[in-house]
Amino acid sequence: MKRAPSFMDRKDLLALAVVAALLLIVFPLALDGFRLNLVGKYLTYAFVAVGLVMCWGYGGILSLGQGLFFGLGGYGMAMYLKLEASSVENTKIQSTPGIPDFMDWNQITSLPWAWEPFHSFPLTLILIVLAPAALAFLIGSAMFKRRVSGVYFAIITQALAAIATILIIGQQGYTGGVNGITDLRTLMGWDIRTDSAKFILYFVNVFLLIGVICCAMFVRDSKLGRILVAMREKEDRVRFSGYSVANFQIFVFCLGAVFAAIGGAMFTLQVGFMSPSLVGIVPSIEMVIFTAVGGRLSIFGAVYGTLLVNFAKTSLSESFPELWLLGLGGLFIAVVLFFPNGLAGIWRDYVQPPIDRLLKLRSKDPTDPGRDVAKQAASMPAE
Repeated sequence: MKRAPSFMDRKDLLALAVVAALLLIVFPLALDGFRLNLVGKYLTYAFVAVGLVMCWGYGGILSLGQGLFFGLGGYGMAMYLKLEASSVENTKIQSTPGIPDFMDWNQITSLPWAWEPFHSFPLTLILIVLAPAALAFLIGSAMFKRRVSGVYFAIITQALAAIATILIIGQQGYTGGVNGITDLRTLMGWDIRTDSAKFILYFVNVFLLIGVICCAMFVRDSKLGRILVAMREKEDRVRFSGYSVANFQIFVFCLGAVFAAIGGAMFTLQVGFMSPSLVGIVPSIEMVIFTAVGGRLSIFGAVYGTLLVNFAKTSLSESFPELWLLGLGGLFIAVVLFFPNGLAGIWRDYVQPPIDRLLKLRSKDPTDPGRDVAKQAASMPAE
């Protein structure tokens, strides 16, 4: 019997150290404040990409609506920041002081009940995690309990992201409409618009991302992760072994939703606004592209893929504003055709072997540590 991979072995520690060094030392030293803030924005998408690795790569669940959960987290943080910026003193020129400006413009005379919990920062943090998890649980229960999966699930999640965008734009008086929630100034009295604040928020962003990566690695290398791999490879066999496949699918979908929501909250803090353009179909598909380019079976590859695609997107949009979408599409097609395992596959096939020989590390596929125990997990008796 083969031994299951342990959590944080030498290769994982090395990969984590490289990511941490790149994000905590190299980028802050090499980039100016503007570019570093751009990297911080890119890293907020990496939260979603890591969640997609767990959902799509390990669980076999392709979600094309992760922008919905990204937006939930982002709007939750934006609502708190907007209420703090909408004090009676700051809004005394409005016809109704003490409410966000876009509500006053739309002739709303009192704060809606749904906004009330966001007066409290601790409650806001709780809701940023619980609200996406609850919504993902409802969606997952409705779909997976009825064995709706594959392309049908992907289309449904894509439709939900589109519906969310329409609702946000249509309810302008409550959400800020197409402009989103803007003019965010302070976090518990701390001005988040200054260069020093952006610098600090970058490091907060990085440490949270490292925490999410460690959480994903823990799930990946646990018995749960091995069952997810077995479920992806032989779903019927896992079901016939006595496991509830739907419950595992719901869990990993909720996990991906929570990761995406944390990224959305950090996006709002890092960039200073939240809008429906980050919720709909296009951003959701872009998030899938980040994961595919990095390698949908690699947690670390998702981070590198996110950075690479966004750096390319920024460079192309600056130099060729009319062609960057074609470039992004061409990058995705090239990866799918020539490197189906993404950057992680290139690393595994061409870079990792000489490093293994140099460091004399035990050979293990870093992109899918559960593959060698898929059959074992599928054949385990139900407990």
